[in-house]
Order: sequence, then C-alpha cells, then structure tokens
Amino acid sequence: MRHALISDIHANLPALDAVLADIAQRAAVDATYHLGDLVGYAPWPNETVARLRAAGIPGVAGNYDTTVALHAKHCGCRYEDPRQESLSHQSFAWTLEHTSAETAAYLASLPFRMDLRPLGGHAAGPTVTLIHGNQVLNTVYVHEERTDDFLAKMGEGIGARAGDVVCFGHTHKPWHRVVGAVHYVNTGSVGRPKDGDPRAGYVLLDVADDGSVDVEIVRVPYDVERTASAILASTLPSDFADYLRTGGR
Repeated sequence: MRHALISDIHANLPALDAVLADIAQRAAVDATYHLGDLVGYAPWPNETVARLRAAGIPGVAGNYDTTVALHAKHCGCRYEDPRQESLSHQSFAWTLEHTSAETAAYLASLPFRMDLRPLGGHAAGPTVTLIHGNQVLNTVYVHEERTDDFLAKMGEGIGARAGDVVCFGHTHKPWHRVVGAVHYVNTGSVGRPKDGDPRAGYVLLDVADDGSVDVEIVRVPYDVERTASAILASTLPSDFADYLRTGGR
C-alpha cells in the first residue's frame, strides 16, 4: 500500500494543486491523507478546504484548524522573535475574518488522530498513526533535533509497536528516523516550508506486504509568485510573500 501524506498547506492553493497533480501522475498511490493546518498565512482558506473535500482527502486537525474553528485568541503557534509573533497574530485575525462558516464547521469536525492499517485489519502489520503535533497536543513541535528518548516516549504514548509508523507535521521541515523499530516521519509542509527550499513538500509512504516500510520525501515546484502576488494583493502582511520565496529563510 502506498499513501501520500500532505500537511501544513496553510491556504496556499497553488502549492496544493501542484502537489495533488504530482501525486496523481505517480503509480499506485492508494490513498492521500492530510495532517492538518489547512488554513492561515495565505489567501485561500475556503478554496483549500473545498479542494480537499472535493478530492475526498481525509485527515486530522492541526492547531490552526482547531483554533480557527473555535475562534480562539491565537493559533497556538510559537515564534522566536517579537516580529514573527506579531505577524502570526495578524495572520490569525485575517484567517478568522475570511473563513466561511462552512469551512469552520469542517475544520471543527476533523479528528485529532487517525490510525491506518495498510495491510487490513485481518492481518498483522504496521499501524500508521497520523497526528499533527504529538500524541497529546497538536501545538507541540517535534523537530528533528528531538532526542531518541523523546521519540520513544511519544511512541509509547501512542501505543506504537515495532514496525509501526508515526507521522506528524507542524514544524514544516521533513525528516524520517527509526527509534526502537518505530518509524517517525515528519511530512514537512505543502504550503509554507521552513527549510530554505521554497518547493512544496509531501511524503510517499509505502508499506509492503511483508510489513516493511519505505519513506520518500518529495519536493514539487509550484508557482510561488502567484501565491506571493495574491498575498500582496490582500491585506495579509507582505512579509508572508518573501517567506514563501525564500523557503522560510
């Protein structure tokens, strides 16, 4: 079974369309799932959600999805400096104002976690768990710098066993590591990468009939200037356009 895993689209419709087109032209992708943060920072929250729903792509709630749905005070994001913190508040206020009631209701309906059994419930095989942050909160950043002990405790909290796969996003930086025979996969970001590469990112996860797991991190070019121009034409902070152009640098 081959799954495409997309996360942190953040209302960047051109990036999402490019990724979905890339997935569509690949052989034997059995299903696509999203790992949350569908909205925020770019000007297409309703269109992004509509595209995912029309494509029948299920997934879990990111922190941005939950806080927009609840009309919370803030998205629950964390930033390193006051300028980025201020911009995050502006993005959240803009997204609240421009997200329709229908979109907000969909965001509120997203589950916190999904467990997949790629080989079917009748056979032993890996469980693939989809979350956004960690097993407790979708605001926790699971960076690549996290220790093996941190990941092992995360897997224990999830109930992961040897051969299982734990997938998450939120940091916008893709990576894959095996700890205690459990795969930990950060799927990166479709719409707002932070690793210096402006291309959209997603993950292809293959689970073979023998239970072996293969993870491929995929990058896809898209029309960054279309998104940047739409940001500049909106009342979103213009900084967000340069952020996309530089891949978060």
